[in-house]
Amino acid sequence: MGRKFIRTKLAAAAIVFIFAGSVGVAQEKTQITGLKFTPDSLNMEIGDTVTVRVQAVDANGNVVKAPFLLYSRGRYGNRRGLSVKPRSSGPDGDVVAKVVAHFPGDFTLNARTIAGRDERINGSIPAIVPFPPLKRIVFVDPIKKIYQGTTVSFNTAVFDAAGLERPDTKTHYSSSEPTKASVDHHGTLIAHQQGRLKIVAHAEGLEQAHWIEIFENPVKSVVLKSSVETARTGDVIHFTAAARNALGQDVTDAPISFSVSVKPDDGLGQSSTGQIKDDGRFVAESPGLYTIIAHSGSSVAQKTIRIDARNVGADIELVGHGLVPDVFTSDLWVWEGIDGRDYAVTGTWGGNGDTYFWDVTDPTNIVSIDTVNVDARTINDVKISEDGRIGVISREGASNRKNGFVVLDVSNPRDVKILSRYDDQLTGGVHNVFIYENHVYAVNNGRKYDVINIEDPRKPYRVSVFELGTPGHSIHDVWIEDGIAYSSNWADGIQLVDVGGATSGAPFRSFGEGPSTDVNVPNFGSGSPESPKQFASYAYPSGWNHAAFPFRSESAGKFYVLAGDEAFPWGLNTNELKPTLARGWIHFIDFTDPKKPDEIARFQVPEAGSHNYWVENDTLYAAFYNGGLRVVDVSGELMGDLYKQGREIGWFLPMHKQGHIANASMVWGPMPHKGIIYFSDHNSGLWAVKVVKKKGKK
Repeated sequence: MGRKFIRTKLAAAAIVFIFAGSVGVAQEKTQITGLKFTPDSLNMEIGDTVTVRVQAVDANGNVVKAPFLLYSRGRYGNRRGLSVKPRSSGPDGDVVAKVVAHFPGDFTLNARTIAGRDERINGSIPAIVPFPPLKRIVFVDPIKKIYQGTTVSFNTAVFDAAGLERPDTKTHYSSSEPTKASVDHHGTLIAHQQGRLKIVAHAEGLEQAHWIEIFENPVKSVVLKSSVETARTGDVIHFTAAARNALGQDVTDAPISFSVSVKPDDGLGQSSTGQIKDDGRFVAESPGLYTIIAHSGSSVAQKTIRIDARNVGADIELVGHGLVPDVFTSDLWVWEGIDGRDYAVTGTWGGNGDTYFWDVTDPTNIVSIDTVNVDARTINDVKISEDGRIGVISREGASNRKNGFVVLDVSNPRDVKILSRYDDQLTGGVHNVFIYENHVYAVNNGRKYDVINIEDPRKPYRVSVFELGTPGHSIHDVWIEDGIAYSSNWADGIQLVDVGGATSGAPFRSFGEGPSTDVNVPNFGSGSPESPKQFASYAYPSGWNHAAFPFRSESAGKFYVLAGDEAFPWGLNTNELKPTLARGWIHFIDFTDPKKPDEIARFQVPEAGSHNYWVENDTLYAAFYNGGLRVVDVSGELMGDLYKQGREIGWFLPMHKQGHIANASMVWGPMPHKGIIYFSDHNSGLWAVKVVKKKGKK
C-alpha cells in the first residue's frame, strides 16, 4: 500500500466522539423534514410502561424510510430515568417503542436520524415522571451509647413510597431534652448531661425518633501520634489517637474528633489548606506548620508537623511533531515493530476513513510512512497487538452502515495490509476497541461490547457480548489488563468484568504474595472471553464516566482505578472550526478491596476537562483537551486534590498555525514509550515530548 497523506481540506464531519454509539451515515437525499411522535407527550408513574410510535416523515406527513435512533435524557445528562426498546427504528423509519419509567424527574424521549451532524434530523417529546410521596426516614448506623461531653454525628436516609432513596431531601434534627443533649440541623450532637433521650429527624412532615443514652465519660486523656514529623504537600500522613481512662487503659468506644490549625509559609494572602479524615489520614495542599488536634470530650492532644513544598516541577520539552493539517486526529498507539524500529498509528475523525502510520524511531523526525483507507467517516480508535503484528481500527459512519472494525497486518508498517473486516451486528458503529490475547473487545453502538476471536485474523468470529441490564445504559470505552475488563459506562460508572484474569487473583492480591483468598464477590474467578462476568463497580453522581485505567501502585501498596470524566458544557465547535472548551476531571478510586471501592482523590484542571490518560512508573500522563498534556506525580498513597497539592510535574500546550483548527490545543490521548511521551492532538496530529529537569535544578 503506497504512502499517502491528504492535503485537501475536508468538511468537518459530524461523528460524535463523546457519546459512544453515535454514527455518521450519509443518508440518501430524501424529503424527510421531521420525526413524528404519537402521543406527543408522556405523563407516567414509576413502573409504568407505555408505547410510543415514532415515524420519520416528509413535509406532507408521509412516512419516509430513514432509520433513526431512540434514547432518553434527563437533567444533568441523566440516562437512567426512562428506558426505551427498541433503540432504533430499523430501515423503515417507523417503530412502536416501549418506554418504561424507572425514576422520577423531567425527561425527554428523543429520536435522531442516522446521519452526519450537519444532516441529522432531531425530535423529542417531554416525559414527566412525578416524585412519589415520602414514606420513611432511616437512621444510618446510629450510635446508641454516648459519653458526656463528647460530640457525635447522625446520618439519615429518606425513602419515598416507591422505595427510592431521596438524597436531596432536607432533613433537620431536634432533641427531646436539650439540656441533656443539643443537636443542630446537620445532625451534630453534643452530650451535656447523663440520661436517656431521643433524637428526632424531620423531613417534609415525616418524623423518626432514635433513642440514645448518655453515660459518665471515663476518658481522662488523649494520646496522639503521627507516622512522620515532616512531609511534603500531597503526602498522606497517618495520625493515630487513643482515648484513655484514669488507669491509662484505652477506651475503645470513645469518639475522637480531629481538627487542624495552620500557620502558612506564605503571608501574602495564600491560604494553607489541609484535609483530615475520621480515621486520622491527613494531607496538606500548601507548605507550612500544621497542628493536628485530637479531642474526646474535655481531653485534648495536639501535634505539630512541618509540610514542605513538593517541588516536583519539571520542563516538558518538545521533541518532534507529525502535522495533520486537513482533518481532525483521534486516538494513537505506539509500539516497537518486529524489525526493532518504533512506530505509531493515529486515527482520523470526521474525515474520509484514513488511518496514518508513522516511523517514530527518531522522535525528532516523525515520518508518515503509510495510510490505510476504509469506508468510514471516523476512525475513532486504533490498537496494536502486544506482538506488534496485528492492528485493529474502529469504524463509524460507513456509507453502507456496515461499520464494525478492520483487522490489519502491521508486521510491515510501511506496507499495511487489510486482513479482514468484521461488521456482523456492529452496524451502529464501533467507537472503541481493545486487543487482548487474540480477542477484540469492540464497543458496539454505545450499549455493549462484543468479544471477537481473532486467532485467525482473516476469519474473526464473535464469542460473547457484555451488556448491562440497567435502564438507559450506555458505554463509551473498554480497557483490558491482567484478564479484567474495565468498561466506562457513563451514569453506571466503572464496571469490572472478569474475562479470565480474576481466576488467578489478579489484581486483588497482597503485594508480593499469591492470589488473595479473602476476595469474595459474586462471579469473581469465573469469567472468560466466552463468558464475561461482572464482579465489581463504582459510579459517581455526575454520570460523566468516559474512560478508565487500572493503576497498581507499588509505592502505596494500593490498587487504583482512574475514572475520567468527559463533558462539553458549551458544546462542540467542530463545525465552526473554533476551539472547544471541555470540563471534568479524573477520579481516583481505591479498588484494593473490590467489595468496598472508595473514591479517595481527584486531579482536576480548572480551565479544562479530561479525555484519555496513562500511568507508568507512578507518573500520570493525562490529556486535558484544551488544557493540553498534563504530567502528574501519583507516587505514594493518594488523597484529596492532587492538582492543589502541587503534584503536577508540568504541562504542554501543542499549537500549530497550520492545524485543522489553528493555534488551539485539543489533546486527545497520551502514551509513553521508551522515555518519550507521544500524544495525539485533535487539531494538529502526532506530537512527541519528554520530561526534563528544570534548568538549575539539582
